[in-house]
Amino acid sequence: MQIETRPKTVLRTYPRWFYLPAAIVFGIFFVIPTLLAFYFSLTRWTLFDATFIGLDNYERFFNDPQLTAGLRNTIIYAIMTSGLKVLISLPLAMLLTSRLKLKGLLRSIIFFPVLVSTIAVGITFGALMQPSIGLINTVIGAIGLAKPDWLGNPGLALFSVALVDVWKGLGIATVIFIAGILSIPNDYFEAARLEGGFWVKFRYVILPLSRNAAFTVILLSFIGGLRSFDLIWTMTKGGPGFASDVLTSVIYKQYQAGFYGLSTAGNVVLFVLVTVIVYPLMRFFNRRELEEL
Repeated sequence: MQIETRPKTVLRTYPRWFYLPAAIVFGIFFVIPTLLAFYFSLTRWTLFDATFIGLDNYERFFNDPQLTAGLRNTIIYAIMTSGLKVLISLPLAMLLTSRLKLKGLLRSIIFFPVLVSTIAVGITFGALMQPSIGLINTVIGAIGLAKPDWLGNPGLALFSVALVDVWKGLGIATVIFIAGILSIPNDYFEAARLEGGFWVKFRYVILPLSRNAAFTVILLSFIGGLRSFDLIWTMTKGGPGFASDVLTSVIYKQYQAGFYGLSTAGNVVLFVLVTVIVYPLMRFFNRRELEEL
């Protein structure tokens, strides 16, 4: 007896042409500008003409100490800000999901910097970090310690801005971790409480089961760190010298100087850098997530 087999039909929620408007918008505002940027990075161009020069812009980019310093600082800045946000926001999220009475007020306080304009934050902390009259050094001097030049010392400037960036973005990271912790079934916490208290709860419940939240924080913070501009430009303008220059500030300076082809090449380098670093991270995190299912 022969059994007739029918091909499986795939049920689709929407017809294919429903995706056409989104595809058109994506093509116009992302694909076409990206391809044009790749082309103009190979030219010496102005608003009125363009001369094809091949890879000369990229050669100049990687031979210029200012540009390579910006590339190095970008990676350092992104690693520092994303790492600190994870290390600080996870304990904060644990505190704010405990039985603390004032946790509602503390959540509002921690999230408040997210609502403030980045430019306003940069101007405010630029004043607070003034070496002679700034509030931070006034307090440090009052307890008898040396007053560092937070934004004028080449060894401190990038780290000072990174700490302000962490303060500014800590609220979002903490909210993501809070959501991750609150999604864990209460049965796990009850079992951990019976087994050994806080360490068991942290090591065997919160740490593994909030891993997806940690992945989200790392990715968002890392991408934000690679693309950071407004806070750095407001506080230091890339100075002193090239000490706190990142790729975005270097690109902006090249545009200001009229080197449009070179700055476009810098944009392409930034695009490739974000893609090369973030895409493998996303693949790794997604693979880990599938392995746990």
